[in-house]
Amino acid sequence: MFNRRHVFTIVSIAAMAAVVSLSGCATAHAPVTVADTIASNPQLSTLNGLITKAGLVDTLRGAGPFTVFAPDNAAFAKVSAKTMAALGADPAMLKSVLTFHVVPGRVLAADVKNGKVKTVQGADLELSKAGGFVTVDDAIVQTADLIATNGVVHVVDTVLIPPAPKK
Repeated sequence: MFNRRHVFTIVSIAAMAAVVSLSGCATAHAPVTVADTIASNPQLSTLNGLITKAGLVDTLRGAGPFTVFAPDNAAFAKVSAKTMAALGADPAMLKSVLTFHVVPGRVLAADVKNGKVKTVQGADLELSKAGGFVTVDDAIVQTADLIATNGVVHVVDTVLIPPAPKK
């Protein structure tokens, strides 16, 4: 038979187990925007810093939806120091390069159709899909479908440079 002390111990353990299991629900991540998705991903820290420098954080926290082809840190490491310095010195050029990675609407990897899409910057990107592989111009999607409240982020292995404006 159980005495009062045993019953109290059993009830206490059950109560603690309930609190622990419910606290897992309380720590569930709230839905985040495209900007917050990029900011929370360590492999996108260079992109996040450039988005902040270009003043695009609020835009990417906006209603959207946006599809962002987000170059990872390794992609930025492949860009020449001269080009990175030029981007850092020219806010308009930086904004142009960054918005060239953004397509209006939500395009999941499964929904990619081969062809051109218009970027927020105004120029076209060539999307291609073959089996499970998605490419964007010369970039390969490394991680697809990071879902955000206002769109989706696809991590790519190359920084995309928009074509020079026509004169």
